[in-house]
Amino acid sequence: MKIRKAQDEFGKFLPILMQFIHSSNYTYSLGDARARPEDERHIKNSNHYSGLAIDLNLFKNGIWLKNTEDHAEFGKFWESLHPNCRWGGRWSDGNHYEFLTEPRKEE
Repeated sequence: MKIRKAQDEFGKFLPILMQFIHSSNYTYSLGDARARPEDERHIKNSNHYSGLAIDLNLFKNGIWLKNTEDHAEFGKFWESLHPNCRWGGRWSDGNHYEFLTEPRKEE
């Protein structure tokens, strides 16, 4: 899938995830979405650079949930939406949600 098509798909599925988070009585704030290569917080070729990834900061009762396992329910839901949806909890980056240009490989 070309990047532009993947960006459209990402934009279609992301609000579904956000609504699911809210319907589960959690809230979130937006973290990194679009990043530049000179931003040292992201790995080389990060999907943040192409507009295909976002970090969501998760909250429950006003408390920031920083651990990867806090996102597990939402990561599993995200990956159920489309074969190209991949959750960063698979490599200990729990607040990272991305959309790949190719279907994810089982990890």
